[in-house]
Amino acid sequence: MQDRFDKGLRLREEVLGENYVRNSFEKATHFSRPFQDFITESAWGNVWSRETLDRRTKSFITLSILLALRAEKEIALHVRGAINNGVNRDELMGLFIHASVYAGVPAALSGVKIADQVLKELDDNKT
Repeated sequence: MQDRFDKGLRLREEVLGENYVRNSFEKATHFSRPFQDFITESAWGNVWSRETLDRRTKSFITLSILLALRAEKEIALHVRGAINNGVNRDELMGLFIHASVYAGVPAALSGVKIADQVLKELDDNKT
């Protein structure tokens, strides 16, 4: 179990960023900490760490599902993760256009607006 947690923690930090992950644990309460442990071990240490799919593909799948669910706070996080996993801006737009047919235009448009803001923030941090 500890090996899966440690592997998940490293992968989660690589995809989502060390600061985000560290803040997630630092802000966790007595109530919410077990959930941070759970997603680190299971989602990251077990599922994301499987080698059947590469990280780019996992980012495409994850963003598509998040769009369909309209999980807007998670969309921003995983747009950053997708960029970290090598997905480029044209591919992101392709994903949003493709997802609009299956998840609905309002969901995709919301995702585009979120991604646009994230990309602006990333650009601002480069300068």
